[in-house]
Amino acid sequence: MLHRRPLWREMNSGEPMRCETGSVSWSAAQIFQKILVAVAIVLSMCAPVSARQVTVFAAASLKGALDEIAAEFQRKTGDLVQLSFAGSSVLARQIILGAPADVFLSASPQWMDVVAAEGLLAAEGRFEFTTNRLALITSDPTVVPAQEVTAQTFHMLGPKDRISVALVDAVPAGQYAQAALRSLGAWTDTQARLLQTDNVRSALALVALGEARFGIVYDSDLWGGSNVTRVGLFPAASHPEIRYPAAAIGNDPDAAVRAFLTFLKGPQAQMILRQHGFSRAGRSPGS
Repeated sequence: MLHRRPLWREMNSGEPMRCETGSVSWSAAQIFQKILVAVAIVLSMCAPVSARQVTVFAAASLKGALDEIAAEFQRKTGDLVQLSFAGSSVLARQIILGAPADVFLSASPQWMDVVAAEGLLAAEGRFEFTTNRLALITSDPTVVPAQEVTAQTFHMLGPKDRISVALVDAVPAGQYAQAALRSLGAWTDTQARLLQTDNVRSALALVALGEARFGIVYDSDLWGGSNVTRVGLFPAASHPEIRYPAAAIGNDPDAAVRAFLTFLKGPQAQMILRQHGFSRAGRSPGS
């Protein structure tokens, strides 16, 4: 018969406890170590994958729509989206100077071209994801709206009336405004009346605050609930088509960046853009 000492004697005998199974023998310390390793493996399998972050530099006119798109992307993927809004020209210069952007969403192909010329776009290339229209706006309820802006529209300007616009030499919305005014033959009469701002949302704010009686902004800017109304849309032929290109920055965008750009092209993001007054790329604006 096999006789064993009581367990309490083994524990107090000064000898290490051992567990014998067949020809394998483990000390208590070894058993404890193996348990710790097993627990660590299980916990690592159960722990959620850490969220990745996508830093997006976006034209100011995209703010309302992109806030919603980013929130929906985060909800679906768990990845975080950090948004930075400004005029496209400002963002392009920041990217060229080394700002840590993963994605650039411009309100003009021209400023995307500037970044591309520096060799900073990902090899996958870029794509256009939405379009817009240019509108004349006012906060004056006495102004009678028109379907389309013409040269005669500006005859309603009083001697002290001002027109707020984004910077006409740098910001896409301002560049489109200048082109439209020149095309309609109204540039000479309106140039001295312009209040220029660093982005289109600031131009909108000046009208909403009553600092300028009129403003030239994107049609989508009217969808933000501000107390301004559309006087009319500029003819599409009076300025270059308003197209928004998107691209990843850097030679090797990670999976989260690629997923965000794919989501931006998808039906849910496109629906949000349309709800904010934008149009699908490849279609005539307003359709």
